[in-house]
Amino acid sequence: MSSEKLSANKKFCSREDLKQVIINSYDAIMVTDGTGNIILCNPATGKLLDVNPQELIGKNVRELVAQGVYDQSIAYQALETRSVVTGLLVSRNGTKIMCTGTPVFNENREVSLVIVNSRDNDIVEKYLKALDNERMKAVRYKTAAEYLNEKDSYQVVAKSKKMRDLISNSSNIAQSDSTVMLFGESGSGKEVVARYIHRNSPRAKEPFIPVNCAAIPAELLESEFFGYVSGAFTGANTKGKAGIFEIAHKGTLFLDEIGEMPLPMQSKLLRVIETGQVQRLGSTNVFQTNIRLIAATNRDLQAMVDQKLFRSDLYYRLNVIPLYLPPLRERPEDIIALAEKFLEEFNRKYAFKKEFSPRTIRTLLDYSWPGNVRELRNVIERLVVTSTNQFLNWENDAFIDRKACPEEAVSPHLRGVVSYQGTLKSVLKAVEEEYINQVLAECNGRIGEAAQRLGIHRTMLYRKTRAIL
Repeated sequence: MSSEKLSANKKFCSREDLKQVIINSYDAIMVTDGTGNIILCNPATGKLLDVNPQELIGKNVRELVAQGVYDQSIAYQALETRSVVTGLLVSRNGTKIMCTGTPVFNENREVSLVIVNSRDNDIVEKYLKALDNERMKAVRYKTAAEYLNEKDSYQVVAKSKKMRDLISNSSNIAQSDSTVMLFGESGSGKEVVARYIHRNSPRAKEPFIPVNCAAIPAELLESEFFGYVSGAFTGANTKGKAGIFEIAHKGTLFLDEIGEMPLPMQSKLLRVIETGQVQRLGSTNVFQTNIRLIAATNRDLQAMVDQKLFRSDLYYRLNVIPLYLPPLRERPEDIIALAEKFLEEFNRKYAFKKEFSPRTIRTLLDYSWPGNVRELRNVIERLVVTSTNQFLNWENDAFIDRKACPEEAVSPHLRGVVSYQGTLKSVLKAVEEEYINQVLAECNGRIGEAAQRLGIHRTMLYRKTRAIL
């Protein structure tokens, strides 16, 4: 270091400069000698203790305790223990003061000075609370990120008019914050529609938190929904835990299988919906939530209300914008499109190049799909994994639900018999159906391409496909 810089440092660190640093410090600073006599204190000390700082000079810290200036001396404790001491004292005007006493030793290892730094404890607690809020915010975003890392298993496929209308309505609904109630059979894609609404809403950049109400044990529902603080109950996480409502703050909370929620929990959910306030178990602090709520069920909630199994006030709170998802059997145009999408997904996952056989296409269209889209996806994955041929064959699948595919509704392919009987008109109709199925299979279910090959408009092909069904 140059001599000029050393000279500058010496000037900055002069006795007078150090005195000015102490006097102008925002924190209260007091210095005692090795016997506890005060030799220096700044104006902040006098302000904190409500005394003239000059009156403190020369007094012993034990004398101040005896006079009731404060209830204990951190400086004296530091002298006695010869170590750094931090503690909370109370001044005579009732101010709680957080103090730290630091002993300074001379060359003989004797305490020559004690430096005490103090600050109003209310200010300390204010900052600690702010830090705790920031910590909990970080925990909330971390937990939300874990939810967000779970990618959608599939996206909305809307080839049928019913689904196109539903998606069109969902796009409009997404722009509001109104509560949405999704009704539909199990596996019909309620969560997919809920995610679509979220992704097209102003909250798209915030968390989407899906919760299956039927999957959480009744005794854990409250702690999962509202969270808890450390020591709230036996077995609780020592650091506490943010609840689902906190995690979903500013985003969208999707409550699936809402009809399975126990009645006691329904009343607590209703209160949160009405007030927006959440209180962790074991805490006195209230968290104000701001969420978009989407609920879903495969049950008849109105019937459950009549049977006193579901609260009517909660039902009306949730049923602001009801949407009905048609089952897969009511939208056959979506079956092949979904099947192709799943086939592409699993071919990519397992590094295959498998295709549907014409008979499998026919079987997919004949089947009534009681498990809806979820069942279709599982069937395609099973066929891809278990089939030893390039062309997937579902007719001989041992896992097919024959009850969902009655004999009179099944095509000759599924029964293993191909025959034409009856009038010429009926035979021509059967041949037409056969050829349409063949072309659809060869076009991998792509209606536009199949219609072009058949030389008819795609609307006509949709109509003929429905007639075949």
